[in-house]
Amino acid sequence: MAALSDDQLLELQGHLQHAVTSCTERCLYQSAKWAAELLNALPTSDLTHGSDTDVDSPMSDTPPKAAPRKPPTQDAAEAALEARELHKYLLAKTYFDCREFDRCATVFLPQLLPKGPLDPASPESARGATAAKGKARLSTPTTPAVASQSVSHLSQKALFLSLYAKYMAGEKRRDEDSEMILGPQDGGMTVNKELSGISRMLEEYLAERDSKGIQGQGWLEYLYGIVLAKGKNETLAKEWLIKSVNLYPYNWGAWQELSMLLGTYDEVEMLAEQQRLPQNIMSLIFYIYTSQELYQSTEKVHNTLTQVQSLFPTSSFLKTQRALLFYHTKDFEEAERIFSDLLVSDPHRIDSLDHYSNILYVMSARPKLAFLAQVATQTDKFRPETCCVVGNYYSLKSEHEKAVIYFRRALTLDRNSLSAWTLMGHEYVEMKNTHAAIESYRRAVDVNRKDYRAWYGLGQTYEVLEMHSYALFYFQRAAMLRPFDPKMWQAVASCFGKIGKLENGIRAYKRALVAGAYYDAGGGSSFGGEGQLGGGVLDPEVLYQIALLYERLNDREECAAYMELTIAQEEGPDPDEYDGSQGEQMGVGVTPTTSKARMWLARWEFMRGGYQRSMELANELCQDGVEVEDAKALVRDIRARIESEKDAGTKAQVEAVERRFGRKTYLSPKRIHGVEAIPNYDAVLEQCYLPPAYLSSLFFLSTTVVFITYPRLEQFCLIVISLWTLALFLSYLLFLAADWALCTSAADPNCLTDVSSSLFFILLVVAPAILIFVSLKFLEE
Repeated sequence: MAALSDDQLLELQGHLQHAVTSCTERCLYQSAKWAAELLNALPTSDLTHGSDTDVDSPMSDTPPKAAPRKPPTQDAAEAALEARELHKYLLAKTYFDCREFDRCATVFLPQLLPKGPLDPASPESARGATAAKGKARLSTPTTPAVASQSVSHLSQKALFLSLYAKYMAGEKRRDEDSEMILGPQDGGMTVNKELSGISRMLEEYLAERDSKGIQGQGWLEYLYGIVLAKGKNETLAKEWLIKSVNLYPYNWGAWQELSMLLGTYDEVEMLAEQQRLPQNIMSLIFYIYTSQELYQSTEKVHNTLTQVQSLFPTSSFLKTQRALLFYHTKDFEEAERIFSDLLVSDPHRIDSLDHYSNILYVMSARPKLAFLAQVATQTDKFRPETCCVVGNYYSLKSEHEKAVIYFRRALTLDRNSLSAWTLMGHEYVEMKNTHAAIESYRRAVDVNRKDYRAWYGLGQTYEVLEMHSYALFYFQRAAMLRPFDPKMWQAVASCFGKIGKLENGIRAYKRALVAGAYYDAGGGSSFGGEGQLGGGVLDPEVLYQIALLYERLNDREECAAYMELTIAQEEGPDPDEYDGSQGEQMGVGVTPTTSKARMWLARWEFMRGGYQRSMELANELCQDGVEVEDAKALVRDIRARIESEKDAGTKAQVEAVERRFGRKTYLSPKRIHGVEAIPNYDAVLEQCYLPPAYLSSLFFLSTTVVFITYPRLEQFCLIVISLWTLALFLSYLLFLAADWALCTSAADPNCLTDVSSSLFFILLVVAPAILIFVSLKFLEE
């Protein structure tokens, strides 16, 4: 949007001035306040062109170079009617300001509006209906319909004020009939009984003017849209509100009502594409406001807000929208900073302080929340926003009963307070009063179906009651409103898993992984308590849950893959793929979730025989400080399994050699698997090698004793020793050949060690024989 010229700024100022006056004349005070605040946010220096019109200036009596341009006035007939009924209008407006709505309506419409009941649900009518069961109901006689009476003598302003006063009177009686909050008459049982009469009159009045080709001013169309929306005829209400904003774009109340009827962002885009809205600054503000209400904090919305703020740099409303956009993306620090600046610049502004208190509650900023509650209470303790702030303060102190008292007080002041209904539902959940929590959330949904917090709260409450099918429905509604919030999809996936739809649960968890990338730059969840992930890091909890669902599907390979991916999030992705500034934030470190995944993998490797990998994972668990006892037990099991398998392998190996070379052949057990696979090699060595060596030494010793004792047996002893030595030598030589053949065929890196061992035992046998032989010769000489 290009910068506006001075003439365009003057024209905009004139429209806003006219909007303040027109809304005030019709008692639309909230719309008038909004327009007045926006008007004062315009930079005045640009409109005066820097002229010397200060009070102390000698040129102060000189008129400015340009004055705000007034919008075109109504036709002469309307002006004449307004001039003629001025005295009555002033009286009616005075009654309205004094909240005497029925007296205000009867100033211009004496005894004409019917009190046609839309809902005969009062106790008297209920008893009457029971008594007259089986008989046809008779309609209650009422006064003639207003639509049948001629109101052509009234101006549109007078007619609007009268019908609006009657509408407000019906709302007041509806609140009185509702009695206490969450009482038997509270909720849909009581309605505004004046809606039917107002609707019939406006329908015929507007149809008659349309048939005559008389264009309206936009105010009666706005009122008709409100009445239709209250009667749940939202499609027709939307059409009349669009017509109203086209006839008079600066009625902010009409834009707000239209925004309430738009349920998705696609509807907003469709209105923009079809160009059904006026092409002016109000359409841009409407786009910003509706996008914020639909939690669409996109770059396009922020850019549009920046452009509009360039025209209204000091607008508190636009700053609030910016803060709420940051709040929806969970950038609580930035949102809190904007609200703090607003509180400093305008400490008596109560609007949207309930949202500010929500931010402080999530941030656990108790001192700031206490200060905010004190400021709001000193300004106006009987505002719904003030009661919500105080209720949040008591909730943060875990005084849930007091918090409920203040939320109920807020609802007594305004039964359409969305924040009060939702927050009271949260408190009832904390108090384990699930039925009251469900009713509070339902009322919040009735007030605004776009509030994902109420839908999510309903899902949580039904989940506590273990009614997972109901919880799934409400979680899906919340996920539809917040498609980029991973917490919504995690809740949906959890319910799918609990009702047995595992494939759907896996898809929902994967959707949560995709949605998690949307909030990488943000903070925790809207409900608080969730940590912040760095760029490129997936949520390990989601990955772990996906793995568990695959395990329930008996797909252990895929389960193991996701468990590995869960562990990989401790260090994050390759730092080379990201900037150095982000490298420090990568990885989530050791968490209970990653430790559980590591334990699962260790047991999985243990089950399929990967003892080395299992031992590594178990040792890492011992170092993590999580699941330490289970990890130690697993280490003991791994060692025991390795020992048992090695013993079994050694026995089978010896038996195989005995079958090949004979039972009396002693073969090295360091075969096939290497030394590492046989920890009790020394024991086997003693069984295989040492007995023949000991036996040979004993034989040689006994032969020497015989030779010394009986010298005549010299030749016999020498022959026996020679034969024994030769047989033993050939036996170990054969063993050496077998050692070498098996070692080379198995490509054992320890083959040289095996061969050297065999050579050592050959020398161990031959050396004593040689020594004894030499000794005998020496003794003989």
